[in-house]
Amino acid sequence: MAKADFKNHSLPSARIKKIMKADEDVRRIAAETPVLFSRACEMFILELTCRSWAYAEENKRRRLQKNDIAQAITRTDVFDFLVYIVPEEDLREEMNANDSLLYYYVPPHVGLWARS
Repeated sequence: MAKADFKNHSLPSARIKKIMKADEDVRRIAAETPVLFSRACEMFILELTCRSWAYAEENKRRRLQKNDIAQAITRTDVFDFLVYIVPEEDLREEMNANDSLLYYYVPPHVGLWARS
């Protein structure tokens, strides 16, 4: 990945800095830090979206719904930290499902990362 790719991010740096500074222990933030956090957030959103989309397609739908995101969270170990923010009714529905998608890598040329 070229250095220029890190400068083109879709999440606002000012908002990321504001969130980081909400922690009273954080006093100074290096210029590169919000850029890296932005990229990490984009990758996280992409992964959660791809997994949610897989469940929407599994249910033969072309529209992502709240329960698809709940399925992605409850059926994927790396998203265990989000289980506490999924509404309880969505969790009850999904806890009955035993199948799980394995963790997979989405190459940069797919989806949101496609560069023309």
